[in-house]
Amino acid sequence: MKLTLKVWRQKNSNSEGKLVAYDLDGISPDSSFLEMLDILNETLIERGEEPVAFDHDCREGICGMCSLVINGIPHGHERQTTVCQLHMRHFKDGQTVTIEPWRSKPLPVIKDLIVDRTALEKIQQAGGFVSISTGGVPDANATPIPKQVADVAMDAAACIGCGACVAACKNASAMLFMSAKVSQLNRLPQGKVEKDRRVLAMVKTHDELGFGNCTNFGECQAVCPKGITLDHIAKLNRDYAVASFKNIFGGVK
Repeated sequence: MKLTLKVWRQKNSNSEGKLVAYDLDGISPDSSFLEMLDILNETLIERGEEPVAFDHDCREGICGMCSLVINGIPHGHERQTTVCQLHMRHFKDGQTVTIEPWRSKPLPVIKDLIVDRTALEKIQQAGGFVSISTGGVPDANATPIPKQVADVAMDAAACIGCGACVAACKNASAMLFMSAKVSQLNRLPQGKVEKDRRVLAMVKTHDELGFGNCTNFGECQAVCPKGITLDHIAKLNRDYAVASFKNIFGGVK
């Protein structure tokens, strides 16, 4: 395959970036998108040019580090697929492919295609915990959990925190990410002790970091590589309303 790549190059967060065109030839359709970028970097190094900086780790669709906007779509045009799982057979020979980083003020560019996603970690740190009882370790089935509740919590836990929802949202909202983390814990018996405190703290942190609010356009759901749905945002809004009411009249502990 022969491709023309238009790659976002930016030295650091304080410098201006621009799209730079590169021509690649001999790319196997069976190569993953990241393997194609590896080949590009090998070519650039051989020419004495600086390679393109991009994030990656597991390359198995687990960690979410391989976050790129490909032809205007976070993670590319294949549904429920991370960049590392995207293969070049899904592109056409001779195609021009534009590769950019996440576009969001709370997720600033560090270099080229790498962004700082510390803001997402701060949201999770604000409420991503459960109370721990002292004493011996309880049996795995000591706390009965209805299957329907467990299934929904597991679906929410599938979120890998990549930030595609933020990159796709016109408001740069992290509501889908945050709602998945809230649902993961709030629905389980172990997480209900901090339920109100958790949702208030996470929403407050979300807003303080500069993320916008959800306006129900659904771009986040469309690009989520793990299929997280808007149902979780609806549940988050309900939990937040209840917690805010309790906080006004009695204070949330």
